[in-house]
Amino acid sequence: MKQLISAILFSMTLLLCGCAAAPGDEQLEYQTYVKAGQMVPVTQFTDTKGNLIDLTQSTNAKLLVLFATWCPDSQRAMKALEASDLNLDPNVDIIAIGREENTQELDKFASEYEINFPLIADTDRAIYAKFANAGIPRLILLDGNNTIVKTVIGEGENPLAEVQW
Repeated sequence: MKQLISAILFSMTLLLCGCAAAPGDEQLEYQTYVKAGQMVPVTQFTDTKGNLIDLTQSTNAKLLVLFATWCPDSQRAMKALEASDLNLDPNVDIIAIGREENTQELDKFASEYEINFPLIADTDRAIYAKFANAGIPRLILLDGNNTIVKTVIGEGENPLAEVQW
């Protein structure tokens, strides 16, 4: 009974704190490790289809989305992004990185949410850990030279409100 009550209280805390942490995480304080003006710490990814994505090969602006499929704020952000003009802008490359997600989970999510941009599986948080310790969705805006322009935690009703270069 005591474990059930603890689990319920933990679940309520997660709901009140947005998607700061995955179940089992102890630390909920948001820490961002990258700042505007810095170069992006990761420039190469392999998407769920096996394609290499090299940020240095494009001079477009880029939007990196760090998210989790289970997180309601991430789900809202992905729906908003899919429906936005950014999704159709040929001058913006969107890459979404699923924190602690595998290829199968991301492919299922992409199908359900009709995602048409690359998804990256970050099963062990190796990519995410270069950007932050907690808090999703995170939107990282990069210029054409892969310099960080802005970082945004996209919680709330309008997750793309602060996405502007």
